[in-house]
Amino acid sequence: MTDEWLEFVVKCRVGESHEFDIVEGPMADDTIWDYIEDFISGNISRPAFWELVRFKYPTHQMVFFTEAALSALKFEGSYDI
Repeated sequence: MTDEWLEFVVKCRVGESHEFDIVEGPMADDTIWDYIEDFISGNISRPAFWELVRFKYPTHQMVFFTEAALSALKFEGSYDI
């Protein structure tokens, strides 16, 4: 997670659009989302946000936003576990 990531997540959270076909990076879990909400509402500062998430390890995600992004994928099969 970086300042650039935080700014992008905040912009998405408040409804700003972007022009990316695919976005990949850290995924905010419920706890991190709570901190982001606190940051957006001004309840915590940027340094406080980074202190709170310092020991959090988000999972990684890829989001395909457009038809063009989805057309780059090829289904190869599946199997039951």
